[in-house]
Amino acid sequence: MKVFPQNGVLMVKLFCFAGMLAVATGAGVPRDAVAQREVAPQAIDSNWLSADTASHTATFELIAGLTGLNGALNFNGFRDGELTLTVPLGWTVVMHFRNHDGMLPHSAEVIEDVHPLPTQPVTPAFPRASTIRLAEGLPSEGRDDIRFIADKGGSYLIFCGVPGHGAAGMWVRLAVSGSVRKPSLAATPAGTH
Repeated sequence: MKVFPQNGVLMVKLFCFAGMLAVATGAGVPRDAVAQREVAPQAIDSNWLSADTASHTATFELIAGLTGLNGALNFNGFRDGELTLTVPLGWTVVMHFRNHDGMLPHSAEVIEDVHPLPTQPVTPAFPRASTIRLAEGLPSEGRDDIRFIADKGGSYLIFCGVPGHGAAGMWVRLAVSGSVRKPSLAATPAGTH
C-alpha cells in the first residue's frame, strides 16, 4: 500500500476546515438547542420585589449583568425595556443595586423616557434616583441603594449611566401609576423609543 504524504496533509486540512465550518454554522448542534439558547426568555424571580403596604414602600433587587444576555449589558437578565417595574404613585421606591457582571462596571438611574436614548448619565427623573458613580459605574459585586419617592406618574427608564451602556440596551422600564394599589414586575415586549 502506497502512502501519499501530500494527499494525507491535504485531507487533514480539508477535515479541519469542514469541522470549523460545522462549528461556525451550528451544524451538529441540535436545532432545538440553538433556538433555546437564542430565544429562551428570562424568568422573573418573585424575590426581586417586595412591598410593604403599611409604609407604602416597594423594594426591588436591581441586578446589573445578571446573565450574559447582550454582553451582560442587562438588568436582572432583561434588556431594551423587556422588564417593567410598576409602582403606585406616591410610594417610596428602594432599589438594592448590585453589579453581578464580573468584567464591566455598571450604575443605575431613573430617567425620563426619552428618545433618542442618552449615551451618558443625565439628570435623574426623581431626586436621589441614582447610584453613586453614575459615569464610572460600580465594580463587580459593587452595591448601592437608591431611595426616592415616586411622586410623578408616568413612564420612566431604569438606565445604566456608564457611557454607552444604556444606549446599547441596558435599560428596563419603571411605570408610576395612580391606578395600581401594589407594585408588580412584568415582562414586556422589547422596545425602542
